[in-house]
Amino acid sequence: MDKSYTPHAIEQRWYATWEAAGWFAPQGQRSAADGSYCIMIPPPNVTGSLHMGHAFQDTIMDALIRYHRMKGDNTLWQPGTDHAGIATQMVVERRLAAEGRSRREMGREQFLDEVWRWKEESGGTITRQLRRMGASPDWSRERFTMDEGLSTAVKEVFVSLYEEGLIYRGKRLVNWDPVLQTAVSDLEVDSVEEAGHLWHFRYPLSDGSGHLVVATTRPETMLGDTAVAVHPEDERYQHLVGRTITLPLVGREIPIIADDYVDPTFGTGCVKITPAHDFNDYKMGQRHQLPMINLFTRDARLNDQAPEQYRGLDRYEARDQIVRDLTELGLVEKIQEHRLMVPRGDRSHSVIEPFLTDQWYVKVAPLAAEAIQVVEDGRVRFVPDNWKNTYFDWMRRIEDWCISRQIWWGHRIPAWYDEAGQVYVGRSEAEVRERHQLGFDIALRQDDDVLDTWFSSALWPFSTLGWPQRNEALAAFYPTSVLVTGFDIIFFWVARMIMMGLKFMGDVPFREVYIHGLVRDAQGQKMSKSKGNVLDPIDLIDGIDLEALVRKRCSGLMQPEQEKKIERDTRKEFPDGIKAYGTDALRFTFASLASTGRDINFDTGRIEGYRNFCNKLWNAARYVLMNTEGQDCGQGAEGDDLCRSAADRWILSRLARTTATMREQIEHYRFDLAAQAIYAFVWDEYCDWYLELSKPVLTGAGSAAEQRGTRHTLVTVLEATLRLAHPIMPFITEEIWQRVAPLAGCTGPTVMLRPYPTSGDAQIDATAESEMQWVMEFIVGVRKIRSSMNIAPGKPLPVLLQNGSESDRTRLADNHAFLTSLAKTESITWLEAESSAPESAVSLVGEMQLMIPLAGLIDKEAELARLNKEMSKLSGDLQRCEAKLANPNFAERAKPEVVAAERKRLEEIRGALAQLTTQEEKIRRL
Repeated sequence: MDKSYTPHAIEQRWYATWEAAGWFAPQGQRSAADGSYCIMIPPPNVTGSLHMGHAFQDTIMDALIRYHRMKGDNTLWQPGTDHAGIATQMVVERRLAAEGRSRREMGREQFLDEVWRWKEESGGTITRQLRRMGASPDWSRERFTMDEGLSTAVKEVFVSLYEEGLIYRGKRLVNWDPVLQTAVSDLEVDSVEEAGHLWHFRYPLSDGSGHLVVATTRPETMLGDTAVAVHPEDERYQHLVGRTITLPLVGREIPIIADDYVDPTFGTGCVKITPAHDFNDYKMGQRHQLPMINLFTRDARLNDQAPEQYRGLDRYEARDQIVRDLTELGLVEKIQEHRLMVPRGDRSHSVIEPFLTDQWYVKVAPLAAEAIQVVEDGRVRFVPDNWKNTYFDWMRRIEDWCISRQIWWGHRIPAWYDEAGQVYVGRSEAEVRERHQLGFDIALRQDDDVLDTWFSSALWPFSTLGWPQRNEALAAFYPTSVLVTGFDIIFFWVARMIMMGLKFMGDVPFREVYIHGLVRDAQGQKMSKSKGNVLDPIDLIDGIDLEALVRKRCSGLMQPEQEKKIERDTRKEFPDGIKAYGTDALRFTFASLASTGRDINFDTGRIEGYRNFCNKLWNAARYVLMNTEGQDCGQGAEGDDLCRSAADRWILSRLARTTATMREQIEHYRFDLAAQAIYAFVWDEYCDWYLELSKPVLTGAGSAAEQRGTRHTLVTVLEATLRLAHPIMPFITEEIWQRVAPLAGCTGPTVMLRPYPTSGDAQIDATAESEMQWVMEFIVGVRKIRSSMNIAPGKPLPVLLQNGSESDRTRLADNHAFLTSLAKTESITWLEAESSAPESAVSLVGEMQLMIPLAGLIDKEAELARLNKEMSKLSGDLQRCEAKLANPNFAERAKPEVVAAERKRLEEIRGALAQLTTQEEKIRRL
């Protein structure tokens, strides 16, 4: 093995080997009820590139897949990408605009050809990056939401639901993006707090007896008002309910109505109602059967429903003009500054307009009832369990789903219209003509709209497996085992998959839903381009120099001040750029942070530590190979045929316990605890103790049989450890396993197809664990005395023992070689209980006293001088700390956690001083 661990030298080489060999594919033909395990990847946008959320989520999924593959399950991780209708169309339109072309000039067919061309050339970035993360899906089954098979499934579902009356076309209020000129889902709308105004207008009563004052944040919509609402119990206005006001600038009489929705404490308690331009007003309009007047065109200009002087104006131009006109009429009561939540499109960043338009809808209430039931009765289980409450809350308030989008890229709605506007739904135009006996003399026009991307995504668990055909893949892998996803799409995706799976497969799409948290920066802030705190997983794997990182974080920013701040912050946080940590260190970091349901604060200090863990494992393997290659390692020997020391039996017992912990924690999605368990075993037990304990045996203190037993233990424990760690750290474990496996008597081409380790009570050796705990306490006791007294690490020390039991004496005799070697003892002598010991430094091993006589071991004057210097420094620190805490300005104004930290530091200084004082007194007595 190379002297140092170099991730880039092994990662891509091993990935190419795995993929070429077909080892990611299912290894059997068992059914979902008989030992198969399947995860559907949440399909990333074909336009996308890997971000930290993807990398975290894919680490979890790949760890599960590799674990179950090694358990022997017939395992499938289904990969694929989403066509991402709006996002992809925007990417291609921007590219065309840079070339001076537009989609409308090109026409639909030519534009779609351009999108498909772009998809083939540039759409595979994220799947290439998934390979860099070590993801092991069956790439031979990779699907795309607009490939032929999935498109067939989409048409089949649409037609079936339409024929059952569960899909219909109707005029309702939707989120409308006036830049993209399409309806968008709630998930594509970002609500941003912004500074605005609250305008108070006087609406005259129609009988001339006075006026009402209404407050609004959107004056431009007042032209479409069809009522003024008050709370039914608001005594100020009860006498006016049923009367009318005359709408200024329009002259239309509109009623004053009473509705419980009105908040009498907001503004004046009178609310203007514009059913065609506000979602809450729309519901109130339905309750009171109010007219719905749509004021806007598709690009948010005022249409012919507005008075002539406002027609054609942009909505914000109209706002300014309306306020001026009402001011001239003396109808503006007051204008207040006001902060409000503004809905903006997540891609266009334009203000979203509630817009009344004809769209296609799914009637979801009939589908939702069973989807609620399967979570209630446990057929689908959320992890953590509390997320089911979010699911229930959304599902019990569910409304019909708008599934049409006014763009070109996507699944075109399979509906055709004749010249009279009659609609015909079918899988193709030919089917429509045949079913309805329409000759070619009757012109048919297909609906221009496409389906919401979430419609095809809702079919993902079964459409990817070949539905509507009934085949072996569906029988083997549906229902799938677990869905791994974020909380933000529980309703948009999870719920819809459950509804569609129940409807078309007659069963749930997955048994469990593991909800993970968001990946945030080290300070807990959400990662965003505007904050300049985004980390790229590939940069953490490969490294990136400072200047390249600054350019990357600042590219595309529009504000110079923002760019300067981000550059300054980046240079401060990463003065040397980002080091290359490798994939395994990144994956282990994600696993270590993956406590169920919590957001992750990603600190590069953690990945640095886990890169060191990779080095530790690598160096341990080098030691093992140097001491076992070409030697008799007892391959094929049974436990009874091997001469094992207490240390051998101890590490095998600790391996068994770690194996049980790893299996339990992975099964329960506690990847943080699994990572913690394997880290502690490798670093603290195997490397720091067992490898050291093996040295005296292998370097002459042990017999040939003992050396054979220790070599066997070294390789078998390392080989099993590599299998335990493989689901989290696939590359380094594969590289080392290939060298270690033959020594451990293992066969097979790859660690990923070896069985995952198992353990049982028979493998636990409590006697060996107790004995080695005694040995380690002995060695640590000597080391602590050596450290506290500043005694050179290599100086052999005389050790005196007193107050020991027969068990202590037996353990000393059995483990004398370990103690002499690791504690660096010159001699170990028992004192009788009544004997007086010389002045010594003392440590306890259970009830037994371990003493090291200090006379002659240290330079008394030099050690006192060192202690006095250290105590003087600590005394100064103590005075400063006490003064700081006594200062009212600090104690009262500093954050509570800062004050608490300072108090903790004060106690630590006092404790250290007390310890040094005791040590000084002991040395003075020599």
